[in-house]
Amino acid sequence: MTPPARPRRRPGGHHIGAYGLLVLTALLYLVFSLALPDTFPTLDTVDSILSNQSIPAVLALAAMVPVVTGAFDLSIGYGLGLAHVMVLQLVVNEGWPWPLACLTVLAGGLVVGVLNGVVVEFGRIDSFIATLGTGSMMYAVTGWITDGGRIVPGPQGLPPAFTDLYDSSFLGLPVPAFYVLALAAVLWLVLERLPLGRYLYVVGSNPRAADLVGIPTRRYTVYAFAASGLIVGFAGVLLAAQQQIGNPSVGLNYLLPAFVGALLGSTAIKPGRPNALGTVVAVAVLAVGLTGIAQLGAEFWTVPLFNGGTLLIAVGLAGYAARRRLRGAAARDAPAAPPPSAPAPDGGPAPP
Repeated sequence: MTPPARPRRRPGGHHIGAYGLLVLTALLYLVFSLALPDTFPTLDTVDSILSNQSIPAVLALAAMVPVVTGAFDLSIGYGLGLAHVMVLQLVVNEGWPWPLACLTVLAGGLVVGVLNGVVVEFGRIDSFIATLGTGSMMYAVTGWITDGGRIVPGPQGLPPAFTDLYDSSFLGLPVPAFYVLALAAVLWLVLERLPLGRYLYVVGSNPRAADLVGIPTRRYTVYAFAASGLIVGFAGVLLAAQQQIGNPSVGLNYLLPAFVGALLGSTAIKPGRPNALGTVVAVAVLAVGLTGIAQLGAEFWTVPLFNGGTLLIAVGLAGYAARRRLRGAAARDAPAAPPPSAPAPDGGPAPP
């Protein structure tokens, strides 16, 4: 008698989980286009979404990398504020060439990320507490640099080549959108195709197993925080080119949307684990929703309400997707039931 076949997973459920957010983006765009036919389905709206949401998308990708290892970097908002202030401080007040200032800020972001990772892993401090503490210190440094005020360029303004980092276009689309696509492609390649990415996922899903197979969990967690800090530095350069004024408190406004994108992205494309393409899709959902709400004339307080509610939904969906993925893996790895023994003829002993 053959053993019963294992229940096969229904491909439709996997496709819904993987591409549901992408379909939701299209549905939201359709709904707002029908509700606002004169303003929403226009090229200007598309350009505005691609341009205005590029920095939140970059920061969401920065938040996503430590989440892969099971850690959270709450300092990214403070780091964004410090990075963009430092760029303007070096260019406007110190007279540095803008390429050198940008490279210095990128290097500083990398150093800050490494320090965050060292504090979390070698200091054995919970990532929430550690990065909240380092973020508060970065906020203090930002206030010290600006003396609580803003950095405003002189009458000559900033170098046009620097502001073109954000204001220019390519193939008829805002160039910041291509930064997001390039960064997402690099992170996808590293996480999905290189051994480094597989090690990071193992560290995040089962640190004990990673230790048993010889993966240095501390080192790879520091790598994740270093990558996050480098990406935050890049986002700070873009924010400086966009704002063109150094505002010491502007970075905090990006913290919540970044984590919403990172956590909600773990329910798309690769449900149950953080991934770069899913993060971009999640940011697209947020961008379309916020743009449509704004064009409908909603009050200012609807933005934090939308972000906060979406964060709760994202955390719940991410946890559900992770549990569903673990249950599926356990079902696939479970041994098949042995076939029942044949009945013994004439009441004799069962055949061997």
